[in-house]
Amino acid sequence: MSTALLTDHYELTMVQAALASGEAQRRCVFEAFARRLPDGRRYGVVGGTGRFLEALERFRFGDAELRFLSDTHVVNQATIDWLAAYRFSGTITGYPEGEVYFPYSPVLVVDSTFAEGVVLETVILSILNHDTAIASAASRMTCAAGNRPCIEMGARRTHEEAGVAAARAAYVAGFEATSNLEAGRRHGVPTAGTAAHSFTLLYDSERDAFTAQVESLGKGTTLLVDTYDVRTAVDLAMEIAGPELGAVRLDSGDLLSQAQEVRAQLDAAGNRDTRIIVTSDLDEYAIAALAAAPVSGYGVGTALVTGSGAPTASMVYKLVQRENASGQLESVAKKSKDKTSRGGRKWALRRLGPRGLAEAEVIGIGERPRDDGNDRPLMVELVRDGAVIDHQDIHEARERHAASRAELPRAATQLSRGEAVIPTTFEEH
Repeated sequence: MSTALLTDHYELTMVQAALASGEAQRRCVFEAFARRLPDGRRYGVVGGTGRFLEALERFRFGDAELRFLSDTHVVNQATIDWLAAYRFSGTITGYPEGEVYFPYSPVLVVDSTFAEGVVLETVILSILNHDTAIASAASRMTCAAGNRPCIEMGARRTHEEAGVAAARAAYVAGFEATSNLEAGRRHGVPTAGTAAHSFTLLYDSERDAFTAQVESLGKGTTLLVDTYDVRTAVDLAMEIAGPELGAVRLDSGDLLSQAQEVRAQLDAAGNRDTRIIVTSDLDEYAIAALAAAPVSGYGVGTALVTGSGAPTASMVYKLVQRENASGQLESVAKKSKDKTSRGGRKWALRRLGPRGLAEAEVIGIGERPRDDGNDRPLMVELVRDGAVIDHQDIHEARERHAASRAELPRAATQLSRGEAVIPTTFEEH
């Protein structure tokens, strides 16, 4: 399916005007970045790079797309002819998926003609803003969870395609699995799930429901025990599945006290290996509050797929360099109040201290910043001469995220409000 119309009207009218004036082929450099992190966040996590690269490969104006543009008079025939032949031929570099980022980090840099680069603005921002917001929230949650696994289960709380994208982004940031089967099929995210309250309510008794589930799914299944009375349900679960009962799930009430009571009940009956999974509108703060509770894992839905209060990463896509009349690239930048940007092609590295902990985000303008000996370059080539050369495997992105987060100062794990955990500095050449 073409992604070419996942764009805004004015992207194409700009192309039309630039074609007519003869400026459309002028070489330009565009940059996607965020001027600030969401309020109170200490770091962000890049998400969606792989999805954008997939979208780029399908960014083609076919007959149906061109017919729509013609019938609705969005652009003129000369522009339609140009769009019919559109193939991105430039270069794209950026932060690999799963990497942490900070204010003004050059997350994605597009080097192309003006026309080729400007039409990508909306599809780049729509994917990066959504997936980065989800990955950033997911990272806070998995950090708060420690070694306890988190399962993504928010598809019913968002748009159907957003649910698939959210599951992918959450996996990159450390979630173990998703309830969303399309995310499993499309992106290879592990899937998990057993039963909802409706399954228990279907039967004449809770005993019948538990018996049916255990007989079908095995004793290692997870039984939902809060449809009626938790204590009674846990007794029933142990009676039916015995000490091999895999887990019980709590989805309401005071999760801390209930988990303690259920743990004592399970242990007293000899079910010491039965796990306790908790759900019910969890976010990173609720997960942190349950750190001392005897729970084995968390199921997270609404807060995750809405970015836990920050549904967008507020990334922008700005022209930072253009070819001048002499054929040289010169810096350009927006100077409007409260929305300034820095002109010039950017490169970035993470300055590391003697113990390998991050000390600063160093951004070189015009040239790569100077490495003082143990710094880590952050940007990789993603597209060369129009061809995607790095599709950003999500399993590699997941490992990258864990390593990147581990090199941040300890203050990065704090959920209290604060500024970015390391400063962003610039080296201009």
